[in-house]
Amino acid sequence: MSTISPSNGISFEAHTPVLVIGGGACGLTAALKAHDTGADVVVLERDAQPAGSTAMSSGFIPATGTRCQLAANLEQPDSADILASDILAKSKHLADDKLVRLATQTIGPVMDWLESAHDIEWLLLKDFLYPGHTRHRMHATPEKTGVGLMTRLGQAADAAGIALMTDAHVTELFVDDERIRGVAVTRPGGAVEHISCDALILACNGYGGNRELVAEHIPALADAPYYGHAGNQGDALLWGRALNAELKHLTGCQGHGSLAHPHGILITWALMMEGGFQVNTQGCRFSNEHQGYSEQSVAVLAQPDGVAWNIIDQRLYDFAKSFPDFQQAIDAGAVKSAATIEELAQSIDVPLLTLQDTIAEARTCQGGAQADPFGRDFTSQPALEAPYFAIKVTGALFHTQGGLNIDAHARVLRADGTPLPNVFAVGGAACGVSGPDISGYLSGNGLLTALAFGALAGEFAARQASQS
Repeated sequence: MSTISPSNGISFEAHTPVLVIGGGACGLTAALKAHDTGADVVVLERDAQPAGSTAMSSGFIPATGTRCQLAANLEQPDSADILASDILAKSKHLADDKLVRLATQTIGPVMDWLESAHDIEWLLLKDFLYPGHTRHRMHATPEKTGVGLMTRLGQAADAAGIALMTDAHVTELFVDDERIRGVAVTRPGGAVEHISCDALILACNGYGGNRELVAEHIPALADAPYYGHAGNQGDALLWGRALNAELKHLTGCQGHGSLAHPHGILITWALMMEGGFQVNTQGCRFSNEHQGYSEQSVAVLAQPDGVAWNIIDQRLYDFAKSFPDFQQAIDAGAVKSAATIEELAQSIDVPLLTLQDTIAEARTCQGGAQADPFGRDFTSQPALEAPYFAIKVTGALFHTQGGLNIDAHARVLRADGTPLPNVFAVGGAACGVSGPDISGYLSGNGLLTALAFGALAGEFAARQASQS
């Protein structure tokens, strides 16, 4: 268990102006920005290789006004204010307005900086819109995966000469008058090292891997599969509590209603947005799939056996093959094919007549002859046609969205609104922009704040360190 102790009597073997705990996307972005601002920086990563929850994600980042987006010559203009409006609408205006606008105004310049200063190439995804997004603004590296994003950030950090210590688990913070003096790093063999710092950045994600904390704050997903990094044990949350930091929106999280079961492979929600739908083991649809994939996790888990089937056709199958995760699902045997509805019903073991009625009703809704009973608009996409494909999925918790409240410099705030002396929080360690409910998550919110707040923390931690 991570602890906080007085710094009296501690002999530190090394010192760095800026110390970052966590080598995921937010930690590496923070380190790059601190480096570019002129500070020496060390990143401590508990695993043998930096990956974290970022590597398990799609790697998609919503941003506006970037060179990449402007080069696409989109018919509809986009802006930080429009993105902020989309985020706030998805959260039913329960997200922190100041943090939302801070993130949306910061992310565009951060993306351009990563491209120009660190050769990270961005693609704009224009083939589909995720639920709640009103503009094409999703950016990805050419690999279109979280692993690809991590690889490129890692290469940038290496090229910049940033010190990255792996197998370095921070188990203790040393504090004097609320100021972080340094940390204890426990190595796999049990050896402990002590490193002092002038500024500390907590980039160690949330608490999704801590079942007790999940049960306390997100009981609806207490027993759900967890598709996040096992190291997300809530260290930042527990340290924050001990430091009397303000904790905010701890009930917020990102779920997902389309994790291939039992394969554990993420199936892109673009399939639902482009015309696919979900049925349960009885062959019935059970929700509006366009509300959002986060809240859909709860809807899927509420079905018999906690599973559903994603139903798509050849058009969508061909479209999805451009996503590496979907190709992985094909290779793993997670995608079933059927030439007819009869074969499909037999293949996924659902009642034929019910499945026929479900597909027929979706087709009728697509043609505009009747309204969908769940409120979905089917008319913007073609109806499914044989041959059909199906993927068995379950709902899962991906990561938490609540955490330590921060200011415009990503400094951790006390309950009275004043900042702690020299500690910053980013990514899953900080309060995000999804509000307090699972339905508030807008696709990309996690990486939006990881990169935007990561860059802010890196810059201002470096500035503070230079004054120490």
